[in-house]
Amino acid sequence: MNSAELVNSFAEFKEFKNIDRPTLMRVLEEVFRTLLRKKYENDDNFDIIVNTEKGDLEIWHRRTIVPDGEVEDPVAEIALAEAKTIEPDMEVGEETFEEITIESFGRRAILAARQTLVSRVLELEKDELYKKYAKRVGDIVTGEVYQIWKKELLLLDDEGNELVMPKREQIPADFFRKGDTVRAVVKAVEMKNPTTPQVILSRTDNAFLAKLLELEVPEIFDGLITIRKIVRQPGERAKVAVESYDDRIDPVGACVGMKGSRIHGIVRELRNENIDIINFTTNQQLLITRALSPARITSMELDMEARKAKVYLAPDQVSLAIGKGGLNIKLASRLTDFSIDVFRDAPDEDYDVNLDEFADEIDGWMIDALKEIGCDTARSVLALTVEELARRTDLEEETVTEIHRILRAEFDDEA
Repeated sequence: MNSAELVNSFAEFKEFKNIDRPTLMRVLEEVFRTLLRKKYENDDNFDIIVNTEKGDLEIWHRRTIVPDGEVEDPVAEIALAEAKTIEPDMEVGEETFEEITIESFGRRAILAARQTLVSRVLELEKDELYKKYAKRVGDIVTGEVYQIWKKELLLLDDEGNELVMPKREQIPADFFRKGDTVRAVVKAVEMKNPTTPQVILSRTDNAFLAKLLELEVPEIFDGLITIRKIVRQPGERAKVAVESYDDRIDPVGACVGMKGSRIHGIVRELRNENIDIINFTTNQQLLITRALSPARITSMELDMEARKAKVYLAPDQVSLAIGKGGLNIKLASRLTDFSIDVFRDAPDEDYDVNLDEFADEIDGWMIDALKEIGCDTARSVLALTVEELARRTDLEEETVTEIHRILRAEFDDEA
């Protein structure tokens, strides 16, 4: 096996691991210097020439010519008579150069060199992978789904590197098939063991939404608008507080775009996650008011030391402020760092609430059945007995009893 064949034998491996040829040649030189040290005890008198364009390697043994019989170090010196066999006009004091063939090391040494090279390239590849993605934490990358497991996805980037996205980092509505292209943010690069890095991707991290906004909104990319804070319930709802450094730019309008053109693409990417863009302000009361959007607040009491807020709203605005499953008020609390309590601001005890406001707790078809008999508000339903409602709507008495309980709780809470 000559040097060119030896170098070319690693070509397939090099291509698979995306190690560039100059780097491979440098490692190859180091491997052969190790062989030289094993065979000759040191490599000081050897020159290794690696041609990165042709992909070949030459080893030259350099020795100084000394008078016959005065050779003390055969590795560094050569007798004049022996030197003249190489080149007849050689003289004492000059240097000779002899090429060392790869075959002279022996087959076992060459195979060991190949194994060492493979090991070194693997280590180098892992090191390069770690460096590459450690710099890209917080950036969006694209990968192709390669394998789907119960607890995680295995993706490959455009260079064939393995990326992992755990189930906890996926949006609940995410569904991928092998071969699908996935966008996610690099959340972390962890060492699975002392030598193997693992790139963790995420679609639920706040940084993913922040980067999507940066890609869609040029003003954010240019630094004219800054994202002050993001809170999310992935796949459900998100609130983003933004601030403009230019008074001429409306940060909310810029993020949403004409007729929602900028935000719609992000919503689709996040599986129809509702995104509320809020104009940030240092006025805490105004910030809470904006955070509870779309509900309209009547009045508010703030306890700045305890970071608590009592918010008073009209009865028909309470469910909007709380949101489905209490999500709107939870996100508003996280966005503002205030514990928010909601109270109904009713001027008298005769207020009523439209049945549609209970859509989070009562199924739509039940509400429709009640509307068909003329009961479209909470009090109109409570005015009838369970038996009467069951008879007129064909609903089960247990169902009507539960509806009564939900509606009565609405007014008991106010009391």
